[in-house]
Amino acid sequence: MKIAAHIARILVGVIFIFSGLVKLNDPAGTQIKLEEYFEVFATDWPVMHDFWMALVPYALYFSVLMCAAEVVLGVALLVSYKLKTTSWILLLLVIFFSFLTFYSAYYNKVTDCGCFGDFIKLKPWTSFGKDIFLLVLILFILWKRAIYRNLPTGSLVALSAIFSLGVALYAILFLPPFDFLPYKIGANIPAQMKPSEPLRYKYILEKDGKTTEFEQYPSDTTYKFKEMVLVNENAKPKITDYKVWNDTGDFTQETFKGEKLILIFKNTDDLNSASLADIRSLVNSLKDTNVQPLILTSNSDADMKRICQAHQLEVPYYYADGTVLKTIARSNPGIWLLKDGTVMGKWHYNSTPNRGEILDKLQ
Repeated sequence: MKIAAHIARILVGVIFIFSGLVKLNDPAGTQIKLEEYFEVFATDWPVMHDFWMALVPYALYFSVLMCAAEVVLGVALLVSYKLKTTSWILLLLVIFFSFLTFYSAYYNKVTDCGCFGDFIKLKPWTSFGKDIFLLVLILFILWKRAIYRNLPTGSLVALSAIFSLGVALYAILFLPPFDFLPYKIGANIPAQMKPSEPLRYKYILEKDGKTTEFEQYPSDTTYKFKEMVLVNENAKPKITDYKVWNDTGDFTQETFKGEKLILIFKNTDDLNSASLADIRSLVNSLKDTNVQPLILTSNSDADMKRICQAHQLEVPYYYADGTVLKTIARSNPGIWLLKDGTVMGKWHYNSTPNRGEILDKLQ
């Protein structure tokens, strides 16, 4: 039992550290998931609508604190620092996570909880099962807490807190150190919009109370259809919602032609206007090249006309879904460079490139 208790302690610590680091790599991604939960709760529990919506502007702060807490608590567990306190906090945290994942699975809301960021995608019931597994292990650790020795390792825990906050700050002020999104550098967007191989299905049908699976739909019409299941799910398109349009029609395929400098203006609420002077200088410096600038936005036509006029941006703008734009760029504005549909570069507005950097990326 003593060995099992130490294995449980190490396993829980490693899982929490891994989960926290993956999400700290991209705290804006966890922010988006929290905003989704707040909006779902505001709809499902209308009596508390104003409370949940009041939390939305603070989602990024919650994201950083929650993800950093996962790392710090995981480290504290591994180095045996104040194990009783650490274990109780972990228990409360995993109960909270269990509630979120159960709600997602049972009510089919926020179907990707983001437990491991965009690195590992888990289905809702799988996420809930993972949390129940952790809950059992933490309860076991609490039950056997008398066998653990508390060690004077507070300095290591403090260093883990500083490191965690540093990683989050870097990702927020620049971009995630590791990009796991389908719009990352090197990805070909048109290819990601297609299956990687022909999709295969199995057909589940019933006859005389007996269920049978078929690779090809049977010609026997006495079978009753029950379900069609995708066999090679990993072959599904990685991108299904990228669409660009303006008042004249669809512009999606045009964004894949030639060299495009795409400026992402997600919305006007948190648009960093101070960065637009550098972006305007970049656009103007590329006028004698083959690089075509354009803006993708979810703003209204009136807002875009006002922004472009106020900042002297002579750039055509097109519309895209707000969620897609949040996935493409974690900053507002963001800068995205495509060449024949392949992502050649991505920048946060805090690291706006110059003409030379853009042309070097296109070589």
